[in-house]
Amino acid sequence: MWRASVLTIFPDMFPGPLGLSLAGRALAQGGWALETVDPRDHAMDRHRSVDDTPAGGGPGMVMRVDVLARAVDAAAPEGDTRPRLLMTPRGKPLTQKRVRELSAGDGVVIICGRFEGVDDRLVAARGLEEVSVGDVVLSGGEIGALVLLDACVRLLPGVMGHPESGTEESFSGGLLEYPQYTRPQSFEGLEIPAILTGGDHAKVARWRREQAEAVTRERRPDLWAAYRAARDGSATKGE
Repeated sequence: MWRASVLTIFPDMFPGPLGLSLAGRALAQGGWALETVDPRDHAMDRHRSVDDTPAGGGPGMVMRVDVLARAVDAAAPEGDTRPRLLMTPRGKPLTQKRVRELSAGDGVVIICGRFEGVDDRLVAARGLEEVSVGDVVLSGGEIGALVLLDACVRLLPGVMGHPESGTEESFSGGLLEYPQYTRPQSFEGLEIPAILTGGDHAKVARWRREQAEAVTRERRPDLWAAYRAARDGSATKGE
Protein backbone atom coordinates (compact mmCIF):
# COMPACT_ATOMS: atom_id res chain seq x y z
CA MET A 1 0.00 0.00 0.00
CA TRP A 2 1.22 3.52 -0.83
CA ARG A 3 1.78 5.30 2.51
CA ALA A 4 2.13 8.99 3.27
CA SER A 5 3.47 10.25 6.60
CA VAL A 6 3.21 13.99 7.21
CA LEU A 7 5.11 15.78 9.96
CA THR A 8 3.14 18.87 10.95
CA ILE A 9 2.31 20.90 14.04
CA PHE A 10 -1.19 21.24 12.58
CA PRO A 11 -2.31 17.61 12.11
CA ASP A 12 -5.96 18.68 11.91
CA MET A 13 -5.23 20.09 8.44
CA PHE A 14 -5.15 16.49 7.17
CA PRO A 15 -6.68 14.78 5.31
CA GLY A 16 -8.51 18.03 4.48
CA PRO A 17 -9.42 17.99 0.77
CA LEU A 18 -7.67 14.63 0.43
CA GLY A 19 -10.59 13.14 2.33
CA LEU A 20 -12.97 14.08 -0.49
CA SER A 21 -13.60 13.02 -4.09
CA LEU A 22 -11.41 10.34 -5.68
CA ALA A 23 -8.54 10.62 -3.18
CA GLY A 24 -10.96 10.42 -0.25
CA ARG A 25 -12.74 7.40 -1.67
CA ALA A 26 -9.43 5.63 -2.25
CA LEU A 27 -8.30 6.53 1.28
CA ALA A 28 -11.52 5.11 2.79
CA GLN A 29 -11.21 1.94 0.71
CA GLY A 30 -7.60 1.33 1.69
CA GLY A 31 -6.06 2.26 -1.64
CA TRP A 32 -3.51 4.40 0.21
CA ALA A 33 -2.77 5.36 3.80
CA LEU A 34 -2.17 8.70 5.52
CA GLU A 35 -0.77 9.39 8.97
CA THR A 36 0.29 12.59 10.69
CA VAL A 37 3.11 13.00 13.18
CA ASP A 38 3.12 16.06 15.42
CA PRO A 39 6.69 17.18 16.19
CA ARG A 40 5.42 18.61 19.48
CA ASP A 41 5.02 15.03 20.69
CA HIS A 42 8.79 14.70 20.38
CA ALA A 43 9.73 17.91 22.21
CA MET A 44 11.92 17.74 25.31
CA ASP A 45 10.29 20.33 27.57
CA ARG A 46 6.95 20.64 29.27
CA HIS A 47 5.95 23.41 26.88
CA ARG A 48 6.38 21.02 23.92
CA SER A 49 8.60 23.57 22.15
CA VAL A 50 9.54 22.89 18.55
CA ASP A 51 11.30 26.17 17.70
CA ASP A 52 13.91 28.63 18.94
CA THR A 53 15.46 31.95 17.94
CA PRO A 54 17.61 31.97 14.77
CA ALA A 55 21.37 31.70 15.18
CA GLY A 56 22.97 35.02 14.21
CA GLY A 57 19.87 36.97 15.15
CA GLY A 58 16.94 38.14 13.09
CA PRO A 59 13.14 38.01 13.25
CA GLY A 60 10.97 34.96 13.72
CA MET A 61 11.71 31.48 14.97
CA VAL A 62 13.37 28.38 13.47
CA MET A 63 12.19 24.79 13.95
CA ARG A 64 14.71 22.78 16.00
CA VAL A 65 16.77 20.05 14.36
CA ASP A 66 16.77 17.72 17.38
CA VAL A 67 13.00 17.74 17.79
CA LEU A 68 12.32 17.32 14.08
CA ALA A 69 14.93 14.55 13.78
CA ARG A 70 13.13 12.53 16.47
CA ALA A 71 9.83 13.08 14.67
CA VAL A 72 11.32 11.93 11.35
CA ASP A 73 12.79 8.84 13.03
CA ALA A 74 9.38 8.01 14.51
CA ALA A 75 7.63 8.39 11.16
CA ALA A 76 10.30 6.58 9.16
CA PRO A 77 12.32 4.18 11.32
CA GLU A 78 15.40 2.37 10.06
CA GLY A 79 14.58 0.32 6.97
CA ASP A 80 11.87 2.69 5.71
CA THR A 81 13.04 3.59 2.19
CA ARG A 82 10.34 6.14 1.36
CA PRO A 83 11.68 9.50 0.10
CA ARG A 84 11.82 12.17 2.80
CA LEU A 85 10.59 15.46 1.41
CA LEU A 86 10.86 18.93 2.96
CA MET A 87 8.35 21.43 1.60
CA THR A 88 10.20 24.73 1.15
CA PRO A 89 10.14 27.61 -1.39
CA ARG A 90 13.88 27.16 -1.90
CA GLY A 91 13.41 23.54 -2.99
CA LYS A 92 13.56 22.04 -6.46
CA PRO A 93 10.31 22.75 -8.36
CA LEU A 94 7.88 19.83 -8.29
CA THR A 95 7.23 18.39 -11.75
CA GLN A 96 4.84 15.83 -13.13
CA LYS A 97 7.84 13.60 -13.86
CA ARG A 98 8.83 13.60 -10.18
CA VAL A 99 5.20 13.03 -9.16
CA ARG A 100 5.05 9.93 -11.36
CA GLU A 101 8.26 8.64 -9.80
CA LEU A 102 6.93 9.18 -6.28
CA SER A 103 3.54 7.60 -7.03
CA ALA A 104 5.31 4.52 -8.41
CA GLY A 105 7.13 3.96 -5.11
CA ASP A 106 6.01 2.91 -1.64
CA GLY A 107 4.95 6.36 -0.51
CA VAL A 108 6.49 9.51 0.97
CA VAL A 109 7.46 11.13 4.25
CA ILE A 110 6.77 14.88 4.16
CA ILE A 111 8.14 17.45 6.60
CA CYS A 112 6.11 20.67 6.82
CA GLY A 113 8.13 23.64 7.94
CA ARG A 114 6.71 26.64 9.80
CA PHE A 115 7.92 30.02 11.08
CA GLU A 116 11.24 30.95 9.38
CA GLY A 117 11.79 27.35 8.31
CA VAL A 118 13.76 24.42 9.73
CA ASP A 119 17.32 24.16 11.01
CA ASP A 120 19.30 23.39 7.84
CA ARG A 121 21.22 20.58 9.55
CA LEU A 122 18.08 18.45 9.34
CA VAL A 123 18.43 18.25 5.55
CA ALA A 124 21.83 16.59 5.76
CA ALA A 125 21.21 14.62 8.95
CA ARG A 126 18.07 12.91 7.63
CA GLY A 127 18.70 13.00 3.87
CA LEU A 128 15.82 15.28 2.95
CA GLU A 129 14.82 16.22 -0.60
CA GLU A 130 13.76 19.88 -0.68
CA VAL A 131 10.65 20.43 -2.79
CA SER A 132 8.82 23.59 -3.89
CA VAL A 133 5.33 23.82 -5.38
CA GLY A 134 5.89 27.29 -6.83
CA ASP A 135 7.68 30.60 -6.55
CA VAL A 136 5.54 31.73 -3.64
CA VAL A 137 5.92 31.80 0.14
CA LEU A 138 3.16 30.09 2.15
CA SER A 139 2.47 30.18 5.87
CA GLY A 140 3.77 26.63 6.16
CA GLY A 141 4.47 23.45 4.27
CA GLU A 142 1.04 21.91 4.79
CA ILE A 143 -0.61 23.41 1.70
CA GLY A 144 2.34 22.31 -0.41
CA ALA A 145 2.11 18.83 1.09
CA LEU A 146 -1.58 18.63 0.13
CA VAL A 147 -0.70 19.64 -3.43
CA LEU A 148 2.03 17.02 -3.70
CA LEU A 149 -0.11 14.26 -2.19
CA ASP A 150 -3.08 15.03 -4.42
CA ALA A 151 -0.84 14.90 -7.49
CA CYS A 152 0.58 11.53 -6.43
CA VAL A 153 -2.59 9.83 -5.17
CA ARG A 154 -4.57 10.47 -8.35
CA LEU A 155 -1.99 8.43 -10.25
CA LEU A 156 -2.25 5.37 -7.99
CA PRO A 157 -3.86 2.32 -9.63
CA GLY A 158 -7.65 2.39 -9.45
CA VAL A 159 -7.98 5.96 -8.12
CA MET A 160 -9.03 7.61 -11.38
CA GLY A 161 -12.06 6.17 -13.14
CA HIS A 162 -10.46 6.06 -16.60
CA PRO A 163 -6.85 4.82 -16.92
CA GLU A 164 -6.15 7.23 -19.79
CA SER A 165 -7.09 10.24 -17.64
CA GLY A 166 -3.53 10.34 -16.34
CA THR A 167 -1.89 10.22 -19.76
CA GLU A 168 -3.81 12.76 -21.84
CA GLU A 169 -3.37 15.86 -19.70
CA SER A 170 -1.00 18.77 -19.14
CA PHE A 171 2.72 17.89 -19.04
CA SER A 172 2.13 14.49 -20.64
CA GLY A 173 4.54 14.39 -23.54
CA GLY A 174 6.01 17.74 -22.47
CA LEU A 175 3.01 19.87 -23.51
CA LEU A 176 0.12 21.64 -21.83
CA GLU A 177 -3.27 20.09 -22.45
CA TYR A 178 -5.38 21.04 -25.46
CA PRO A 179 -8.72 22.88 -24.92
CA GLN A 180 -11.69 20.78 -23.82
CA TYR A 181 -15.40 21.22 -24.64
CA THR A 182 -18.73 19.58 -23.90
CA ARG A 183 -22.45 20.29 -24.40
CA PRO A 184 -24.16 22.60 -25.19
CA GLN A 185 -22.93 23.01 -28.77
CA SER A 186 -23.49 26.76 -28.62
CA PHE A 187 -23.04 29.04 -25.59
CA GLU A 188 -23.52 32.81 -25.81
CA GLY A 189 -22.42 32.79 -29.41
CA LEU A 190 -19.38 30.60 -28.76
CA GLU A 191 -19.33 27.28 -30.63
CA ILE A 192 -17.54 23.99 -30.09
CA PRO A 193 -14.96 23.70 -32.90
CA ALA A 194 -16.63 21.83 -35.74
CA ILE A 195 -13.70 19.44 -36.14
CA LEU A 196 -14.47 17.91 -32.73
CA THR A 197 -17.99 16.91 -33.74
CA GLY A 198 -17.23 15.71 -37.27
CA GLY A 199 -16.45 12.12 -36.32
CA ASP A 200 -12.97 12.01 -37.94
CA HIS A 201 -10.74 10.75 -35.13
CA ALA A 202 -7.51 11.29 -37.05
CA LYS A 203 -8.39 14.95 -37.62
CA VAL A 204 -9.38 15.33 -33.96
CA ALA A 205 -6.04 13.90 -32.81
CA ARG A 206 -4.13 16.20 -35.16
CA TRP A 207 -6.15 19.26 -34.01
CA ARG A 208 -5.53 18.42 -30.36
CA ARG A 209 -1.80 18.08 -30.93
CA GLU A 210 -1.69 21.41 -32.77
CA GLN A 211 -3.67 23.13 -30.02
CA ALA A 212 -1.46 21.65 -27.29
CA GLU A 213 1.62 22.92 -29.09
CA ALA A 214 0.10 26.37 -29.61
CA VAL A 215 -0.97 26.87 -26.00
CA THR A 216 2.39 25.61 -24.70
CA ARG A 217 4.30 27.90 -27.06
CA GLU A 218 2.22 30.90 -25.92
CA ARG A 219 2.00 30.29 -22.18
CA ARG A 220 5.10 28.28 -21.25
CA PRO A 221 8.05 29.11 -23.48
CA ASP A 222 10.29 27.13 -21.11
CA LEU A 223 8.28 23.96 -21.70
CA TRP A 224 8.07 24.69 -25.42
CA ALA A 225 11.84 25.04 -25.70
CA ALA A 226 12.38 21.74 -23.87
CA TYR A 227 9.73 20.01 -26.00
CA ARG A 228 11.29 21.24 -29.24
CA ALA A 229 14.75 20.21 -28.12
CA ALA A 230 13.54 16.71 -27.26
CA ARG A 231 11.54 16.44 -30.50
CA ASP A 232 14.38 17.67 -32.68
CA GLY A 233 16.82 15.41 -30.90
CA SER A 234 14.61 12.36 -31.50
CA ALA A 235 14.21 13.30 -35.15
CA THR A 236 17.99 13.60 -35.56
CA LYS A 237 18.60 10.20 -34.00
CA GLY A 238 16.04 8.66 -36.32
CA GLU A 239 17.74 9.93 -39.46
